[in-house]
Amino acid sequence: MKNRNILICPLEWGLGHAARMIPLARKLGEMGNNIFIGAGEEHLALFRNELRGLTYISFPGFRPGYSRYFPSWLVMLCKIPRLIYHIIREHSELKRIVRENSINIVISDNRFGLWNKDATTVYVTHMLRVPCPKPFRFAEIIGIAIHRAIIMKYDHCFIPDLPGETNVSGRLSHGLRLPSNAMYIGLLSRFSGTLPAVSGAFDYRHNTIILSGPEPQRGILKQKLESLFRAKEPATIFLCGRPGHGSEMTREGSFIYYDHLDGPMMSEALLSSECIISRSGYTTVMELISLGCTALIIPTPGQTEQEYLAGYLEEKGWFSTVSQKKTGTAALTKSEIKFDGKVMMEQSGELLEKAIRVLSEYREQQSSNAEPEKKA
Repeated sequence: MKNRNILICPLEWGLGHAARMIPLARKLGEMGNNIFIGAGEEHLALFRNELRGLTYISFPGFRPGYSRYFPSWLVMLCKIPRLIYHIIREHSELKRIVRENSINIVISDNRFGLWNKDATTVYVTHMLRVPCPKPFRFAEIIGIAIHRAIIMKYDHCFIPDLPGETNVSGRLSHGLRLPSNAMYIGLLSRFSGTLPAVSGAFDYRHNTIILSGPEPQRGILKQKLESLFRAKEPATIFLCGRPGHGSEMTREGSFIYYDHLDGPMMSEALLSSECIISRSGYTTVMELISLGCTALIIPTPGQTEQEYLAGYLEEKGWFSTVSQKKTGTAALTKSEIKFDGKVMMEQSGELLEKAIRVLSEYREQQSSNAEPEKKA
């Protein structure tokens, strides 16, 4: 597949949805396709820092946000009318973007309104099942049915995970019947295929904290971890996840703050860390696995997906976890690695190649089917 105009649109719910589209954009670009990125300014800044030669379109997605006091599932429930309005609006806006830029393929990472009859459309998600709090677990079947109806509006559904027992998403995308257009495409990581920068920038003892997700919970976690690590050795690096602010470093005592690090530098910082602390966001987990790193993962309070993932991955022995309220009791020691990240990423590469072949053959099949219609 080459010389296609491919539009990639990540969800605006934290940087993770954009970060996991980077390896896909890189792969498709290397094959000779023209890559367009449609997103809000923060996500566009991340792509500009990681990849060159892309075309950028201002096309912000829905941003639900968090609350300091209420769980995210309740906040999301209250914003359903706004979400429906945004789906209708972005579906209409996509028609114009496809027409003006001659887009052949649209790849939507969890953006519900980006199907289009004039382009091949792909929906990317690791959550076929949206987990509900235990008292409302009965409602999951409704969420599965609604999500399946959305997925079936697209030509393909790509699930960034591995099939079988050695998977990362657990019951989020396993243990239920897959939609007929869905396939696993392996783990996606911007670190796959890249080597750490040999810069010596992190040749000192340090822990690394990855800050992610929207405010106010990002700031709350930052304050808690600053209190935990203050005046302690070794140094603590905070990766603040603000790609639009450059990559300047500031130092306050034993704390070192980076607004943003590109892929090679970030991988070097993580690989040389004595301990890593992060949210249990799915993209962060995939990226850590790709580097063969484990971490202490702290789910965002009230975000049921992250709470489930943290418990699931701890049960597998791959990561350790603690709630945000109990960060002061966390064991900050480097844990034994109990997964083979190299093998998992090799399998992921094969699955991604297969998915791209399926996408290419589908487009060619559609074109060949259209020819007889034109002649008729």
